[in-house]
Amino acid sequence: SSSKPSKTRAPHRRTIKPRPLAYSLTDSPSESGEEEEEEERRRRMASADVEMGRKGRGYPGSVGGGGAGAFYYEAASEERAWKPWVVPAVVVANVAVFIVTMYVNNCPAHPNRLYGGCVAGFFHRFSFQPLRQNPLLGPSSDTLLKMGGLEWNKVVHGHQGWRLLTCIWLHAGVIHLLANMLSLIFIGIRLEQQFGFIRIGVIYLLSGFGGSVLSSLFVRNSISVGASGALFGLLGAMLSELITNWTIYSNKAAALFTLLFIILINLAVGILPHVDNFAHIGGFLVGFLLGFILLIRPQFSWMERQNLPSESWAKSKHMTYQYVLWVIALLLLIAGFAVGLVMLFRGVNANDHCHWCHYLSCVPTSKWKCDN
Repeated sequence: SSSKPSKTRAPHRRTIKPRPLAYSLTDSPSESGEEEEEEERRRRMASADVEMGRKGRGYPGSVGGGGAGAFYYEAASEERAWKPWVVPAVVVANVAVFIVTMYVNNCPAHPNRLYGGCVAGFFHRFSFQPLRQNPLLGPSSDTLLKMGGLEWNKVVHGHQGWRLLTCIWLHAGVIHLLANMLSLIFIGIRLEQQFGFIRIGVIYLLSGFGGSVLSSLFVRNSISVGASGALFGLLGAMLSELITNWTIYSNKAAALFTLLFIILINLAVGILPHVDNFAHIGGFLVGFLLGFILLIRPQFSWMERQNLPSESWAKSKHMTYQYVLWVIALLLLIAGFAVGLVMLFRGVNANDHCHWCHYLSCVPTSKWKCDN
């Protein structure tokens, strides 16, 4: 479990017979030696406190992290524990938008003999499209497009760039919605508690936007909806946060491999048909860069300097490599958004410049094809 470094305590005092005033004004050789030993002991204890503070810090998947309460480096005295409200609000907003979408869809009013009758007809206006049309228990593609789904022609030729943001609030069905919202709660709550609503909110929105941009550059014949790009942005931010704050964590290798395994498994699911893996990749890349910029932490010895002797204080709030990563990430993020948006609104098809990239979103097998 995590523990804060304790303040250095003075050694046990011995009772000494009083000396004459003239003698006590100058230190005897034995008294001077005791003071030197006492000072050296304080330094050793301070060093041990710093090391103990580092070893007590956990990360997701770390063996010594102490369970769910140690997902992240526990806040020191200068940090505050944030009460999460943005992530719950985003969950409520997504559910509300889905309910409105189903109201607009109104399956009973638009019967389709080709696919069969509506599913869960007892919901009346809120019943789902036939399973042959939408196996995720949700609305029709026409309704999703009407509500703000991402479609390349609408964005580029219809000058509806707002779809790059509205699509991340829409979901194709109940199953799609539940999967994304449970993932958001599991990942987002802990991040918001550690870093606050502003930083996590910015990462969520910009990652979703970045995923939409990359999706539009590669996917032209489909409608894309969902918060998956924003969720992958949070995963990317977790990875870069671990890297940039590497020195304050324990069990670093285990945490890194666990996080990479989770990310790779989720990206691997994206090669299935009808899954927009370009949105996942775009969101992950944006979140990864934003983590270096927004989730940088001070050195432990800087945050606990009021509890440590001056010899143990850090000279700088952050380490040099953290500043270097911050600058590189900021430049790459600005350049990536600039190039991506220019290419998108000029109508460039990214597949013409990368002939193998379509395999990142769908790999054809004997069971399915990847046409369209």
